[in-house]
Amino acid sequence: MITSVISDIEESIFALPENEQLRLIARVAETLRRRQESEDEAELLEMANDPEIQRELREIERDFAHAEFDGLAE
Repeated sequence: MITSVISDIEESIFALPENEQLRLIARVAETLRRRQESEDEAELLEMANDPEIQRELREIERDFAHAEFDGLAE
């Protein structure tokens, strides 16, 4: 079933003039890029709110706190 839907979509796309095909591809690519960015942002937000990750970050900060005192933080 999905294969026939994809075939129908392809036929419709190929029936368009070339410039419209390119415009459509650009719009689809932009939509996919935005969706991926949104998913990435949501994943980062979820990670930032994860107590385990927050704990690990505090441990890393403690491990490197001495670098602030030897001038490496500047």
